Amino acid sequence: MKRILTGMVMAASLVTSLTANAAEYVIDKKGAHAFIQFKIQHLGYSWLYGRFNDFDGEFTYDSAKPNDSKIKVNIDVTSLDSNHAERDKHLRGTDFLDTGKYPSATFVSTKFNDKGDGKATLTGDLTLHGVTRSIDIDVSKIGEGKDPWGGYRAGFTGTTTLKLTDFGIPDVLGPASGSVEMILDVEGIRK
Repeated sequence: MKRILTGMVMAASLVTSLTANAAEYVIDKKGAHAFIQFKIQHLGYSWLYGRFNDFDGEFTYDSAKPNDSKIKVNIDVTSLDSNHAERDKHLRGTDFLDTGKYPSATFVSTKFNDKGDGKATLTGDLTLHGVTRSIDIDVSKIGEGKDPWGGYRAGFTGTTTLKLTDFGIPDVLGPASGSVEMILDVEGIRK
């Protein structure tokens, strides 16, 4: 019995030390060093750009074991901002995001596939408009290192394209406006 308990304690210590190697980061939204932006065609004639102003999240990252990376992001969908108040009201309405019913979205990673040279594919579950689907995000590491204030930071950029109808969002502006490109820039501060 003593050997079993000793073995369990050693195993727990090993697991703890293995997971302790990955650094934990909080997304630096307060310092305005993280952005969730989008672009979508308007009727096939021009591009509409916007962003979500309010979100938070955390991630773990270890450059020696990038495939162990994880991230979770919470987005306040009501914070949508396309730099036009009437359009924002319409996009938040029932024709599109229906933020009265679905005020938030989340992304929780399930896999990080390091491809070398700072490139990776991040896979995870996006819950948007009450629908959860697995998506892939093409990720590039921008850099990591000490900051001037004694902290340590890591930064990444990523892109993905979402088909609106996959998330139950009506395709009311025609086929040219059926997909939205997401541009994600994240700088994290190590805890």
